[in-house]
Parts: sequence; C-alpha cells; structure tokens
Amino acid sequence: MPATPLDDNALAQLFTEARTFNRFSDRPVGDETLHRLYDLLKWGPTSMNTQPARYVFVRSAEAKAKLIPALSPGNQEKTQAAPLTAIVAWDPRFFDELPTQFRAYDAKPMFEGNADLAQATAFRNGTLQGAYLILAARALGLDCGPMSGFDADKVNAAFFPDGKWKANFLINIGYGDPAGNYPRGPRLAFNDVAKIV
Repeated sequence: MPATPLDDNALAQLFTEARTFNRFSDRPVGDETLHRLYDLLKWGPTSMNTQPARYVFVRSAEAKAKLIPALSPGNQEKTQAAPLTAIVAWDPRFFDELPTQFRAYDAKPMFEGNADLAQATAFRNGTLQGAYLILAARALGLDCGPMSGFDADKVNAAFFPDGKWKANFLINIGYGDPAGNYPRGPRLAFNDVAKIV
C-alpha cells in the first residue's frame, strides 16, 4: 500500500511551524519518552544500515556539571536550564555490528581496512541519525535546540575517555518556551539552492 502525504498539522509540527528552542519549561522528559524517541529514530535510513550514531542523554546535575564547561559561553545558560541534552556521538568501530545489521554481504572488511572511509561513513550517517532524533522528538511533542558551539575534545574527555565514541553535536530537548525564541529566520528559495536536471 503506497504511503499517503501527512496532513498539514503533522507537517507543521515536524517542519513548517517547528522552531529551534533556546528556553524550555521545567517539565521533565522521562525515561519512557526517551525509549520511545529512540524506537522511532532508529528506523531512519543509513547507508548499508551502518547505524553509527551513539547517544548520551545528559540529565543529572552531575552530568551537566561535566558538560557545561565544554560549551561556548552562549550555550551554557540555556543548556543548564534545559531538561536534558543529547550528545549525538559516533562510533568509529560501527562496522563491528555489520555482521548482524547488514546481512546482504560481508561489508565489515571494507570499513575495517579503510580508516578514511570508516570515519566519513560514520560521521555522515551519524549526523543523519541526529537529524532523525530531532524529527522523532518533534513527532512526540518535544522541542529541540541543536548546537555545535562546544569543544568536542572536552566533551570526549568528559564523556568518552576510552575513545570508543566521539561527539558530533548536541541537542537540548524538552518542552519549549516560545518566549525564548528569536524571530524566525528566512529560508533560501528553491531556485537558490536546487536544480532539476
């Protein structure tokens, strides 16, 4: 059965009316919601089903105290106040899971023997999975504030000292307070960014 387009309300929640939030209510985001979030985002496609993204949901005061010093000054206060922050990371050895996750053929040697290909694949597809996280969160009624203003080496030292995962970007997650939003920025037009050939 072919898929049908989502209605305008769903499109608004996911895209046209969704915003990047800088401020959140104090309503907590529970463990059950985080499990539902992952159970949605995991279905987003990655090349060869590589699934290289890894996630740390920073919620406790102790964990926040480790994260805040790694952030740029403009991101510290809003992150401290957010109910939780997701560290979207990537696993350099994602290919160890390929024998069970990609059964079409044995792809593990292709990545295990080529560090540049493995890193490019992990970073690209892990970033895609972070975008799926944002859409899954919006679908569940959550709001997000993605950030790249942080020192990745400090985050890695604080959260991944064994070097097994590497930070990509951060997302504050919760129930947004629109009072903290900036005026919405414009978007480039189709003809400015796309060609049909």
